[in-house]
Amino acid sequence: MTGKIFRSCFLVGLAIMVLCTALFVAVMASRYEDQVYQEMEETAVYVKRGMEESGGDYLSGLEDLEGGQRLTWITADGTVLYDSEADPAAMENHADRGEVIQALEEGTGQSKHLSNTLLQKTLYYAVRLDDGTVLRLSCQETTMGALIISVLQPILWIVVLALVLSGVLASRLSRQITKPINNIDLENPRLDDAYEELFPLVGRLREQNRTISRQMEALSRRQREFAALAENMSEGVLLLDSRYNILYSNQSAYALLGGEEEKPESLRQETCRKEIWEAAGRALAGCHAESLMRAESHIFEILANPVTANGQVTGVVVLMVDVTEREERESLRREFSANVSHELKTPLTSISGFAELMKEGLVEADKMREFAGDIYKECGQLIALIDDIMKLSRLDEAAENEVAPESVDLYDLSQDILESLQPAAAKRSVSLHLEGEKQTVLGVWRILHEMVYNLCDNAIKYNKDGGSVTVQVTGEAERVTLAVKDTGIGIPKGQQDRVFERFYRVDKSHSRRVGGTGLGLSIVKHGAQYHNALLSLESEPDVGTTIAIVFPRNMRP
Repeated sequence: MTGKIFRSCFLVGLAIMVLCTALFVAVMASRYEDQVYQEMEETAVYVKRGMEESGGDYLSGLEDLEGGQRLTWITADGTVLYDSEADPAAMENHADRGEVIQALEEGTGQSKHLSNTLLQKTLYYAVRLDDGTVLRLSCQETTMGALIISVLQPILWIVVLALVLSGVLASRLSRQITKPINNIDLENPRLDDAYEELFPLVGRLREQNRTISRQMEALSRRQREFAALAENMSEGVLLLDSRYNILYSNQSAYALLGGEEEKPESLRQETCRKEIWEAAGRALAGCHAESLMRAESHIFEILANPVTANGQVTGVVVLMVDVTEREERESLRREFSANVSHELKTPLTSISGFAELMKEGLVEADKMREFAGDIYKECGQLIALIDDIMKLSRLDEAAENEVAPESVDLYDLSQDILESLQPAAAKRSVSLHLEGEKQTVLGVWRILHEMVYNLCDNAIKYNKDGGSVTVQVTGEAERVTLAVKDTGIGIPKGQQDRVFERFYRVDKSHSRRVGGTGLGLSIVKHGAQYHNALLSLESEPDVGTTIAIVFPRNMRP
C-alpha cells in the first residue's frame, strides 16, 4: 500500500509540474504574441498618419523600426511599392497574402507563418490606406520550441530537482498516511493518534465487527436450530468419512445403528445393521446405493451417496427414510390388483364354461335360453365391475389433477338421480322420497353425481321388497348435509367399519344376486375425501341403514 501511495503521489506531483510549466509557457507565448501585434498596430497607425500627411516620400525618411519590424507598401493589385529590407522590384506579387486580402476587405488584417524548422514564426499586420494601397508590418518571433531548446539545460536541472523533491515528499507522505492505518486495532478500532480522514474507515470497521458478531450469533443459532431439527427428524441422517468414522448422526440414525448404549464413533460391521453397512460400502466405492430395511413395525429406505473432493471419495451421506406408508400403499395396490383379478376371473370362468358347453353341443335346446341368460348376467356383472373400477381411476386422477369446481345444487342432483333409478326401484316395489330444500355446494358435478347415485343405487339393491329410500338435503350456515336412508337388510355392527373398503361385501351371495361389485361405497368414500366432506354410517340389521355426507358449503375441493 505504501508503494502504491508513493507512486500515486509522485506521479501526481510530476504531472502537476509538467502541466503548470506547459500552461505557463503557453500563456506567456500568447501574451508575447498579442504584445507584438499591438506594437505593430501602433507602428502602422503612426506610419499611416505620416504617409497621409507627406505621401510616399515619408517612407524614405524612416529610420529602422522598433523591434526589428519590417515595413512593406503594397498596391491593391499586389505590387510591392516599397520594402524596408528588400528591393521592391525583385519581390513577388502579394495579392494572395491573407493579411493583404483581409486588409483590403475589412481595413485591417493579420496572419502568421511558421518556418519549416518550427523554431521561428513571422507575424504580419496590414492596414488599408485611404488611397486603396496596403501598408504591411511583419516581425519575426521565436517559437515555444525554440525557447525550450534555448533553456533546455536549466529546465533539465529543474526537472531533476523537482523529481527528487517529489520523491522525498511522496515517500514521507505515503508513510504518514499508512502508519495510522497499519496501527488500527481491527478488533477494537480507535482513533487516538489517527487523522480525521480515517473516521469513516474506523466507523465502518466497527460496524463490520458488529455485523460479523451478529452473523456469528445467527450462524450459531442456526446451527443449534439445525441440530434440534435434525435430532427430531424421523429420518435418520448419517455422515461418514472414508474410514467409516461417524462425523455426524442424529437420534433417529443412532437408534437404527444397533442401539448401543453410547453413540458410536465409527460404524462396525459386527453391530451395524447389514443394509446400512452394505449401502455405505457401495457409496465409498463411488456408487449410489439404495435398499430397504425392515425395523420392527416400520420400513426404511436406505439412500447412500458418495461425497467427492478433487475426484476422490472422501465420505458418505446416508439417509434413512421411513417409507412405511408408501409400502403399505403399494401393498394395498397389489391387494387391489389381486381382488380385481379374482372378481374378473369368477364371471369369466362362468362365461367360458357356458360357452364351452354350448360349443360342444352339450346344452339341450330348451336350456339354451337359460344359458344365454346366465352369460348375459355375468357379462353385465363384468361391465358393472369395470365401470366402477374406471370411476375409482377417475377419482384418483381428479385428486392428482385439480379440476375446476362449480356450484352444484344437491337437491336438484338428487331429484334427477331418483328419477333415473325409478324403474329399478319399481321392479322391487321400493318407494323413493326426496326431502329438504335446495342447497348448493362447491364441487365437481361428475364426482358428486357418482357419489349420490351409488348411495341411492345401494339403498335400492340392498332393500326389502316393498321398502323405501329417503334422500334428505339440509343446510346450515357453514355446511350442507345429504343423507340417504333405507329400510333394507342393514349391516352388522362388527362390519360397519369395513364396508367402505374396496371389494368388501357384507353378504357376498346377496351382492352377487343383485349385481353388486363391492366398489360402490369405496367410490363414495373417495369422493367425500376429494370434497373434504365427512362421512357417517348408522345401521341396524333388518331395520335399515342411513349414510350421511356433510359437505363444507364453500370449501374448494
